[in-house]
Amino acid sequence: MNLREALDRRRADGLLRTRLTLEGAQGAHVRVAGHDYLAFASNDYLGLANHPALAEAVTQAARRYGVGSGASHLIVGHGHAHDTLEQELADFVGLPRALLFSTGYMANLGVVSALVGRQDEVFADKLNHASLNDAVVLSRARMRRYPHADMGVLERLLAQSDAPRKLVVTDGVFSMDGDVAPMAELLALCERHGAFLLVDDAHGFGVLGEGGRGILNHFALASPRIIYMATLGKAVGVMGAFVAGDADCVETLIQRARTYIYTTALPPLVAAAVSASLAIVREDDWRRDRLATLIQRLRQGLAAGRWRLLPSTTPIQPLLVGGNREALELSEALRAHGLLVPAIRPPTVPRDSARLRISLSAAHTLNDIDRLVDALSSLN
Repeated sequence: MNLREALDRRRADGLLRTRLTLEGAQGAHVRVAGHDYLAFASNDYLGLANHPALAEAVTQAARRYGVGSGASHLIVGHGHAHDTLEQELADFVGLPRALLFSTGYMANLGVVSALVGRQDEVFADKLNHASLNDAVVLSRARMRRYPHADMGVLERLLAQSDAPRKLVVTDGVFSMDGDVAPMAELLALCERHGAFLLVDDAHGFGVLGEGGRGILNHFALASPRIIYMATLGKAVGVMGAFVAGDADCVETLIQRARTYIYTTALPPLVAAAVSASLAIVREDDWRRDRLATLIQRLRQGLAAGRWRLLPSTTPIQPLLVGGNREALELSEALRAHGLLVPAIRPPTVPRDSARLRISLSAAHTLNDIDRLVDALSSLN
């Protein structure tokens, strides 16, 4: 099958992906191809992507540091803004050290491939993000996948393993289902069986925990076995990622994580913007309070509808549709109502579980939620 035939097959199966081009800033209201939409599509959970304080921090940092970092962190690309932010992030999540990465995908690839190899075993939830799965493949460790959140199966797999190093990897908040990993049970199993626990908190950082400190704070968990990763382009509203944990673990990543060593450092102005955002994340509890109110309003409004919301207490509210074409058609029908809600299809989600991924933001209002509920009700 040539490339054109393969693309035609994807189109026929309702799996061809297309891009939208925003004509302005990210937010609850966006403009695409000359039309204005109320958007439930981004991961800007706290509504910070277009915050003036972040723009001002970028402007000041550009004047002080310029634009590009010019080199990798281990040559001359690591600047004062990066160093300050790493200390702030470590303090914020209550762990000894933190290390900046350019993206969450690169962070996961770097951590897993640096810590495990051919003789080791990695235990992964079946609904983990693609970056965690790809990271295990890159590491060449043996991957053992357990059914979503099934602690019984995971315990049996850990007990059977005689690998010299064992690593459990999990999303904190699962990106397409919106549910939260059973963190206390996961940590207990890791401590019982001598495994490390890598938590990808991309969708929990800034939203969960006191002051948005993330899933570890949310569950009051601490252990030298935990390796914590979070991204800075979702609730924080900027870009990048960081890994935090035990000092020896972070130092090992500096020495061995190829996605850290062999890439240009983030621009210093990005680090400055994240620092400015962290202050807002920490102080603006009203943003998380509003999210909780919006989530409750949406779930109440759609409780009796044709399509079922999956169980979720987070800003990720998946509306299960089923078929690929039906999900696409529903997304297009909402777009005709001026609403932007993406259809998510395989392989991002399992077959026959295509859905609309409704993403809520503190920038939304109750009226915005009611407008979405009314539109979906009219399409029942």
